[in-house]
Amino acid sequence: LDVVDTADTRVFHAGTAFDQDNVVTAGGRVLCVTALGHGVAAAQQQAYAGVAKIHWQDAYYRTDIAYRAVAREKHQN
Repeated sequence: LDVVDTADTRVFHAGTAFDQDNVVTAGGRVLCVTALGHGVAAAQQQAYAGVAKIHWQDAYYRTDIAYRAVAREKHQN
């Protein structure tokens, strides 16, 4: 997870635990990846780039994060 945590991308833990030196899922929605960008669409892309660096068996993530805000931003421009 350290590779995801950068100056403009952060990972917040909710349902995680430590198993020796490893972060493991403790059930439910376990991580939140957030990012900054020059606009909502850029921040969304940066966050999903961080998500792509996280792997474990049977992991899944939402693909609709900020879609309304991205649509609003495109409409305004």
